[in-house]
Amino acid sequence: MYKLQLCLRYLRTRWIAMASIVSVMLGVATMIVVNSVMAGFATEMRERIHGILADIVVETHTLDGDPDAAARMQEIQEVAGNYVEAMTATVEVYGMISFKYRGQVITRPVTLIGIDPETKGAVSPLVTNLTSFTSGRRMGLALEDDANIGCRVAGVLSGSSADTGGIHAGDRITGCNGTAVQDTRELASRLKNAVDQKAIELDIIRDGQPLTLELPVPRPTWNLTADAREHRRAIIELERRRLEWNQPQDIVPAGGTQAAPQPTPPDLNTPPGSQPSPLTPPPSFETIPPPARDFSTPGTPAPLGSDVADLSDPLPARVYLGAGLIEFPIEDKKTGEIRIERMVLSGEDVRITTVSAGRPPEPRHFTATVVDVFKSGMSEYDSNLVFCNLEELQQTRGMIDPSTGDRAVTSIQVKLKNFEDAETVVERLRAAFPAHIYSVRTWQQKQGPLLAAVELETGILNILLFLIITVAGFGILAIFYMIVVEKTRDIGILKALGASRRGIMSIFLGYGLALGVVGSGVGVLLGLVFVHYINQIEDGITWMLGRKVFDETIYYFPEIPTAVNPLTVGWVALGAIAIAVLASILPARRAAKLHPVQALRYE
Repeated sequence: MYKLQLCLRYLRTRWIAMASIVSVMLGVATMIVVNSVMAGFATEMRERIHGILADIVVETHTLDGDPDAAARMQEIQEVAGNYVEAMTATVEVYGMISFKYRGQVITRPVTLIGIDPETKGAVSPLVTNLTSFTSGRRMGLALEDDANIGCRVAGVLSGSSADTGGIHAGDRITGCNGTAVQDTRELASRLKNAVDQKAIELDIIRDGQPLTLELPVPRPTWNLTADAREHRRAIIELERRRLEWNQPQDIVPAGGTQAAPQPTPPDLNTPPGSQPSPLTPPPSFETIPPPARDFSTPGTPAPLGSDVADLSDPLPARVYLGAGLIEFPIEDKKTGEIRIERMVLSGEDVRITTVSAGRPPEPRHFTATVVDVFKSGMSEYDSNLVFCNLEELQQTRGMIDPSTGDRAVTSIQVKLKNFEDAETVVERLRAAFPAHIYSVRTWQQKQGPLLAAVELETGILNILLFLIITVAGFGILAIFYMIVVEKTRDIGILKALGASRRGIMSIFLGYGLALGVVGSGVGVLLGLVFVHYINQIEDGITWMLGRKVFDETIYYFPEIPTAVNPLTVGWVALGAIAIAVLASILPARRAAKLHPVQALRYE
């Protein structure tokens, strides 16, 4: 009993022990915060990588591809049909993309991937990476921010999923899938995280009454949104008017009674249809032959003719562009705010160059309409990938057999019913497909170096941070030695009164255990609170420093991601307690070895 009383007394009265408690507390809290943030980053990164790749990828080693994709998919179904949920065929090849921006032609190297949006959406959440979906346009929503909390619905497209779900103009969206949203930016983040969901739930306020509506998640398609169609119609109309103005005018012969009127150049800044035409009479649009245009120039609008039924119709070749290819941050000199400048908008055309299949490979060029922009949050994907409609890419590269109509593909992506069966399926497919022709890997194996780098970084950080707790252990060791020297007389009296060596030793071991338990407990509590309010803390630091600490344009996250692992928290706390106990062993042994006569000789 005296051992417990002495431990508690020293814990309450020895203020020097507070230094040990604080050091243990800070070490434990720091490790919990860092592990939670790193786990959040790793989880987000894995989800975003998995959002581009399917569970298993079967690839050919050659860019010519497999000439019979249907037969290969049938073999996969026969070998592992019980495990397979969906499959899609793709063509992956390197290329170049060119477009015009403010009078200059910009060319970038890309990886061109031909996909079928319907089947690609079945093996990975492609639609949640499209900016038209995260902004609400793909669902038929026009959103805007105001002074109130949430997003105001400015308009709803007739026949869209928002219209089908019962959203009305004037509604205010306050939550998505059970999570509150403050503005359109938070709503975009919540929509992006709606991975593998066939429907989303939106919490709205209508006429002061809260409602919860379910909206079906639209499937990805190659159709333009209403805004993109209007933008395309406007730029094509401006191009038509420019060509119309550049046509030669009739020359009035010398001695004519009336001089030819000099038309006023049209104002291209005015939207089409809002100003009267200065040409009298204006030539009929139908009677103007399609002008001879050089489509080797990137960014040229679609030709006006029988190939396009409407001004807003896209070209046969259509693409999803990675946001990193066409976006860059720019600072407003007046306000200092960072905004994203987009060089190509949905509805505009770009020029793509790639190589043909066969030997020798030859350059192939085609013009495609930008249907959407995807942003996965992985910079190496967003600044490199371009998704194109599979049929056009196969046609351009000459991957269609003219006699049989078979279409070659370079990879087949497979989604499993349960990813835990991935190793079994990979072994079966590797046995069925020759290794010198095909490569069979899971998405984790395909991105192995990147995932391994994150795990290595997390491990190194844990080692470095654990040294903080180790330093706290050395502090406990030094403090206990000081206590032993200071309390030599008290130890001698206790031993003279009959205290055993084990009893003296247990006093100091219990004292070390108490320091470890208190420091670990407070550290765990502090770390969990910090993790829970980490984004609010980041906002406060940003306000104090006057600059953004966690910049979304750099880290590709709208907020700091966190993921608390209870097992990790437990191991950190137990490790800190163990270090505190181990650090008290040597002083406890020294105190236990003191002889009462030697301890009291000079007293």
